Amino acid sequence: MYYLYILKSLKDKGYYIGITDNTIDRLKKHNQGKVRSTKSRTPFTLKYTEKYNTKTEARKREIQLKRNCQIRKKLLLKLGFSVK
Repeated sequence: MYYLYILKSLKDKGYYIGITDNTIDRLKKHNQGKVRSTKSRTPFTLKYTEKYNTKTEARKREIQLKRNCQIRKKLLLKLGFSVK
């Protein structure tokens, strides 16, 4: 199983979208500063996950959210993020 996940930064209230096969371990790595793209924004909380059978399916959804502003904005608003 693979998961699309959305984290919320407690520092800047922003979000991070990624995929993993272990959400608990991945959240720990983000909060330990072991992920270069997010280490300046720690700590994080896990706000959302979606489960997929393959890495390819999860990656397609990640790309969809990162490229399509309307879909991403709708989901983030549903999760309680303030979006411009």
